Amino acid sequence: MLSNDQWMLLIASLPTAQTAARMRLWRALKATGAATLRDGVYLMPDGALAADVLSALADEVRQAGGDAWLLSAVPADPQESAGWRQLFDRSADYAELISEVRDADPSTWPASQTTRRMQALWRRHAQIVQTDHFPGESQRQSQAALETLQTALLRLTSPDEPHPSEAALERLPVADYVGRTWATRRRPWVDRLASAWLIRRCIDPQATFRWIETPEQCQAGWLGFDFDGAHFSHTGPRVTYETLLASFGLEGDAALERIGALVHFLDVGGVPVAQAPGIEAALAGLREHLTDDDRLLDAACAVFDGLRRALTPSESTA
Repeated sequence: MLSNDQWMLLIASLPTAQTAARMRLWRALKATGAATLRDGVYLMPDGALAADVLSALADEVRQAGGDAWLLSAVPADPQESAGWRQLFDRSADYAELISEVRDADPSTWPASQTTRRMQALWRRHAQIVQTDHFPGESQRQSQAALETLQTALLRLTSPDEPHPSEAALERLPVADYVGRTWATRRRPWVDRLASAWLIRRCIDPQATFRWIETPEQCQAGWLGFDFDGAHFSHTGPRVTYETLLASFGLEGDAALERIGALVHFLDVGGVPVAQAPGIEAALAGLREHLTDDDRLLDAACAVFDGLRRALTPSESTA
């Protein structure tokens, strides 16, 4: 945890002619939430983030022909720390976002823009969080408002999406789930495709998949996933893919976890993931082109295989 009275200062001076370098420095400091005490004097709460960010910026200033000094600072008057903390208050930014989110009516959004608009709101939230070095109630309220809007949007655009269960997750032995028949709703999208890929690659390589119109079509002995009443579905804050990860003890695989964050963002929103727009576009193209769900899954598996390899370039993904 960051100390209340330990701070880092960057004192930087650039030649007058270095306008581009000055702009890069300003943008980088703004993106990380550093406070400006006066022209050329920048402040961040002491910690690993401040050390890395300010040290890198100091190097850039020197490379541009300027001077830079990094200092640790402890206010002589403890009240000064409280004043410095106010420089990092992001409550107004959160309030503006919360107001926009609560005023939003997804029923009036053009169908072609719903995903883009929701993701833009989540990106704005993430940008504020990145600069919020003393998170508190405003950040929680912003997160909650976005989750409420995301749920309303899902109910509007995907009324058959499962409702989260609060049941406790049980660790399951993979050996008991090999050679099974797995069932989910037809015309699968991100969570169902990723879940089926995870089942095929990490849980049940011999899996048979059935694509059903309604939950009632899931036969006895089949393992349902990603619909209300299914064996595996949304649980608490987890989407179905994340439920499978936790249920089968796969959360220690960093690449699978990062794919889980991507699936979570594309399915129900949350923290933006850099690869999400590309994966979403690829899957959307496949879904539009391939009308057979088995062929769609095969093609989607190739996408997720490539993503997993990209996220673990030096590790085996067999």
